[in-house]
Amino acid sequence: MLKQIILVGAALLAITASPSLAQPAPPLPPLPPPPQLEAVASALDDLEFDFDLDLDVAPALMAASEALASLQERAGSAADLAARAQERAAREQERAQSSSERAAREYERAARALDRGQYQAALKAYEQVAAIGGRQAEGALYWQAYALSRLGEQLEALTKLQELQKKFPSSRWLSEAKALELAMKTASGQAVSPQTEEEELKGMALRSVMLNDPDRAVPMVEQILQGANSPRVKEQALFVLAQSGSPQAREILLRLARGQGNPDLQAKAVRYLALFGGQESREVLAEIYRSATDIEVKRQVMRAFMLAGDRERLLAAAKSESSPELRAEAVRQLGVMGAQAELAGLYGAEASAQFRQQVLQALAMSGASERLAQLAKAEADAALRKAMVRNLGMMDPKKTGDALVQFYREDKDPSVKRAAVQGLFMQGNAAALVALAREEKDPELRKDIVSRLSMMKDKAATDYMMELLK
Repeated sequence: MLKQIILVGAALLAITASPSLAQPAPPLPPLPPPPQLEAVASALDDLEFDFDLDLDVAPALMAASEALASLQERAGSAADLAARAQERAAREQERAQSSSERAAREYERAARALDRGQYQAALKAYEQVAAIGGRQAEGALYWQAYALSRLGEQLEALTKLQELQKKFPSSRWLSEAKALELAMKTASGQAVSPQTEEEELKGMALRSVMLNDPDRAVPMVEQILQGANSPRVKEQALFVLAQSGSPQAREILLRLARGQGNPDLQAKAVRYLALFGGQESREVLAEIYRSATDIEVKRQVMRAFMLAGDRERLLAAAKSESSPELRAEAVRQLGVMGAQAELAGLYGAEASAQFRQQVLQALAMSGASERLAQLAKAEADAALRKAMVRNLGMMDPKKTGDALVQFYREDKDPSVKRAAVQGLFMQGNAAALVALAREEKDPELRKDIVSRLSMMKDKAATDYMMELLK
């Protein structure tokens, strides 16, 4: 007996000296309680009831038990702290993503204002983008300088260009900045009025020249793309260039798609490669995807894969991409393409609940009502079944109405049942809801169904309400 207590005490002393409990646990990853705790607890349980304890031994055993409880509590606290740290990190990531999306929206809004000649509005919007920071901050500084130059504020415009060079000395916008600075040196310093009509005429003339004399048009297009022109003029020039079969035109398009030029035009060049190219363009897109470090460029290449009908590369990205954001994008584009078999395969092979949720949304986008119903029947996770049923509720009632009724009747989880009720309500299927209300014995579930029926303008629902009143 004494030998056993000595062993237990030695184990407790070893654990107490362990750095994992003697020092504060790092916030990530979560720390599980040391495995030695279970062995010690088991030994104490065996000692406590197998024999009558001597008065000399009992205090030692009690002290060992108290020490064990203290260690278990500390281990649990460390795990709780680690879990909270993980939650904070996830919230911070969501906030960063939200800021990035807000900056992208402001950037697009500013570009539209610039195209309409609304330079003051564009200037304010670009200022907001620069304040948010992120990948669009460099372009925002350049376009602020451009808007100021169009307003005749040459000194302020030059200051913005100097700020761009100072903050981002290796920026891809520096060549654009030099072209704008050169253009301002020849300007009079007066405010320039909007020239949207003139820009439209230039666009039409450019298309005509490209169609009839591409050898003369290509150098002109390249000059426009490299010069201090508005986003609208550059996009028109790039569109004309992309439709040309000229080898010189294709070479310029490839350079832009690879990121050797105006960063704003790279995404559009990638898209045009998918629209106007063949197998060769797909190989170039794959090369750009492999070499790109900017997540937005990779996202644009994925969308180009979708436009080109390249399911194979999208599926490969969904399986192997390390970035959760890009994996989600690949899944989304597979849904747009209607790649139901590929998505169903991803769902079966993936363990992450979050990723499976994304696959379910893509399946719903593709109209895969039958596959969703099949997956839901085989799914053990109630939360995922609920998501599937919710997606079914947003699809064609003729294809999913019966499945929703079946899920309500057969599924044991109340949350899944409520999702089925919500789906039938969204589809306006009052007859099915009335039938379920008449069958339901659970007061809370029946109340939920009746609540939905009370909001529906349907004869079957009204008749049932009258039936309840009588």
